[in-house]
Amino acid sequence: MITALVLFGLTLISWLLLTFFVAKPGPEKEIIIGKENKNPKAVIVYDPDPIYNLDEKVCRSFAQGLSERGWMTKIITVASASKIEDEYFDLYVFCANTYNWAPDKAIKDYIKNLHKLRGKKVVAFTLGSGSTKRAQRILERLLIEKEAELIESKSLWLVKPNDQSQKEQSNVKLAERIAKNVATSVVQKLKNQDKNSETKINIYEN
Repeated sequence: MITALVLFGLTLISWLLLTFFVAKPGPEKEIIIGKENKNPKAVIVYDPDPIYNLDEKVCRSFAQGLSERGWMTKIITVASASKIEDEYFDLYVFCANTYNWAPDKAIKDYIKNLHKLRGKKVVAFTLGSGSTKRAQRILERLLIEKEAELIESKSLWLVKPNDQSQKEQSNVKLAERIAKNVATSVVQKLKNQDKNSETKINIYEN
């Protein structure tokens, strides 16, 4: 009985220490992919995972996918986000890591305090080792509550296979490839929206 209590106590302490460690805001970092001052523009916000950088890999791959379609993207950490407060972006992307079945606190707090998401086109990535359903729902709900237009929401995993048909492939490489493909899909959706909007205007004007 005592041994079980000791093991439980050690496990609890380890869990609390790990939770505190991963909850600490990451460093300032900014990456630009694509030609500067080029339109359309996107911004990707994430808080670096202190253990493995799947988040940055996914962000870079998504940005590369946008760049190949003529976009410029700024990838920034939450700690650097104040630098882009006055900039205009055509697309906002939030990449959240999953801790304790929820999106990381830094991203949640950033979204809650961001006052210009209403009507903005948004993409959400939820990352984790494998169990991300609850975190993804929470992230989506946060964005919807801010009255953002959620274009795409995707979960990607470090351990759980990102593609059951390609288990022999590197799971991280698959996550990167999927993120890049999501960028292609999002650009096409935005183009279709623009076309539909133009059609509605023409019909109204006629």
